[in-house]
Amino acid sequence: MNDYVIRVVASLSDLDPKAWNALLAGEAQPSPFMRYEYLAALHDSGSASPESGWMPQFITLWRGEQLRAACPAYIKTHSYGEYVFDWAWANAYEQHGLAYYPKAVVAVPFTPVPGARLLARDPQDRTLLVQALVAWCKKEELSSLHLLFGADADIAACTEAGLMLRNTVQFHWTNAAPGESGETAGYVDFESFLASLSHDKRKKIRQERRKVAEAGVTFRWSRGADIARSDWDFFYRCYARTYREHGNPPYLSRDFFQRMADTMPEAWLLFVAEREGKPIATSLIALSTHGDEALVAYGRYWGAVERVDCLHFEACYYQPLAWCIAHGARRFEGGAQGEHKMARALMPVKTTSAHWLAHPGFADAVERFLEREGEGIENYMDHLGERSPFKAG
Repeated sequence: MNDYVIRVVASLSDLDPKAWNALLAGEAQPSPFMRYEYLAALHDSGSASPESGWMPQFITLWRGEQLRAACPAYIKTHSYGEYVFDWAWANAYEQHGLAYYPKAVVAVPFTPVPGARLLARDPQDRTLLVQALVAWCKKEELSSLHLLFGADADIAACTEAGLMLRNTVQFHWTNAAPGESGETAGYVDFESFLASLSHDKRKKIRQERRKVAEAGVTFRWSRGADIARSDWDFFYRCYARTYREHGNPPYLSRDFFQRMADTMPEAWLLFVAEREGKPIATSLIALSTHGDEALVAYGRYWGAVERVDCLHFEACYYQPLAWCIAHGARRFEGGAQGEHKMARALMPVKTTSAHWLAHPGFADAVERFLEREGEGIENYMDHLGERSPFKAG
């Protein structure tokens, strides 16, 4: 460790984009949400800022002039935009006259997508980065550290460092049709996907799609640089409207999405629903790519200016799934929460976060809570597994 140096920087502009992205490229599944350009857009657009309760602190590990490991960390004064809920922990601190905020979060703001959070050249560097994070939290007198939606390698390093683990459930679709000899391959088309489902689920999906078609709604999609600025504008109108309908201002600004269009267009796929030649809804999908190949699709944002029965299901699930099948994408991740996704063949998967609390008494209490919660998650997963939408056998 003597030849390693830890540096904490408050701005990504103090780091080399190529060095950051080189760390990400070495991960098993490079996430578009951990790219330098994505994180920079969050901050430079003002979407994630100290004013909105996200104070960035990038923890970096150096050996000589070489960047060996790095992660985005945030000093938080609230728990909004995280999607791993710790409000009860904050309330318990308050009831005992203790301050839960500020705390530290290693995450991608507003993005509950599993993936690498601790970018590192090798496992040793990742372990040292976790140790540096805990030491930094102690130095800053922060109540706690929370690494959210980590990759397996992150969780292994956190476990080795003694952090507590917490599981939540998401719903993901896999492009895997059973083969004749037991092997799997991608579905041939949407009909072959439907054929893998039970009769009731297949019938329900066809009914939902028919309702949208009979309402006169058609879809078009565009990707990357082919997404017109007018479509980005209409998308943002829909996106902002969805948030405001739920009584909240949108997390992300129009400037953020413009930066996405300018700096990493290949990572975005936009579906536009139209009726009588006018756009009425949009669904924005993020893509993890290898060259021109789309590996994983992530359902991110949607919105509509007109109400059509079942339009949400068509825009957010059926159109993206059909695209994934046609383009060979391996997986579609539908985002946080929502058991209704199982009826569309998005199956439950566990996601994991890691937690460290400075207060020994509260750390013990949270550890006991997580044991009980973990048992509940296992039972929940078993219950969901009994409700598979696929044909038996």
